[in-house]
Formats: sequence, C-alpha cells, structure tokens
Amino acid sequence: MSLSRIVLVSVALVLLSPVAPAQDKKPLVSRERVQLNLAGAETVLEAAKKKAAELGLACNIAVVDDGGHLLSFARMDGARPASAATALTKAVSAATFRQETGPLPPKGEPDVLLSLSIQNASGGKVTTLKGGVPIVIDGQLIGAVGVGGGTGEQDAEVARAGIRVLLDAVREKK
Repeated sequence: MSLSRIVLVSVALVLLSPVAPAQDKKPLVSRERVQLNLAGAETVLEAAKKKAAELGLACNIAVVDDGGHLLSFARMDGARPASAATALTKAVSAATFRQETGPLPPKGEPDVLLSLSIQNASGGKVTTLKGGVPIVIDGQLIGAVGVGGGTGEQDAEVARAGIRVLLDAVREKK
C-alpha cells in the first residue's frame, strides 16, 4: 500500500468517525467542590482547644486542607513541643489517606511492627498513631485535624469535638 493511499484511508477514517455530542463530553474542571478555608479551620481549632482544656490536656492541634497543607495550628500552654510535629503528621495522614489514623490493620489486631515500619519508611510523614480525624462535608473530605498531647483516644476525641462544632455551624447556615 502506498503512502498516499495510507494517508487517504486515515483521513477517511477520521472524517467518518462519529463525533461525540456535547453532552457526552466530560467536564474539564470540578465546580461543585466544598473547600475548607481559614475561618473554618480556626473554628475547628478553637473548639478543639476548648475540649482539650475541659479534659485537662495541653495539646498541639493542627488543621489541614484536603491535600494535607497546614491551615491553622496551636500549641497550647504546657503542651509538649515534640507533639507539634506529631499533631501535624496525624492531620496530614488523615487527610491524604482519607481515614482516621490508627494502628494497622484497621479492623484487626494492631501490628506494632507494621505501624513502625510505615512511619520509618515514610520519613515520618505518615503515622498510624491515633488522633488524626478527617473532616467530611457533603460526602467530600475537605481537611483533617491532628491532635497530640493526650492518649490516642483523647487526641481523637479532641479532634472530633472541633469538627463537630464546624459541622454544626455549617448546618445552621444552610
């Protein structure tokens, strides 16, 4: 087959191929997206600090967006400086893995060696410590909260308290 014949057949195939109607084309951007902003992050932070104080805890609290980028942070008076990095890592892990942090496997007996190896392999950027909780609105993960300063259960309780105040405020404004 000559080159001109191949070109002619190729052009004919392109011209004869069905054109997709406009309604079948997929959108190029998402417009129906809920996004956590600074005011929302600060609302979570203030409520979480209040809950920590009620529990008698001095905590580090980090609030991140859906990509794990820091929006708001507080180290309460008396909180351990080392827990600041832990709180941020918990928040980032919860946001990027789209689930609460905790021992692996999540529904089985915690595997301490697996948890430690994941933390070490990630260079400390991922954690399986409890206390990272995602923020979900309208079925969309919009951010996460990480808390360090109490037990894992207390940290998660503080994070959830902050999130609950945000969710209540959002519902009131609808």
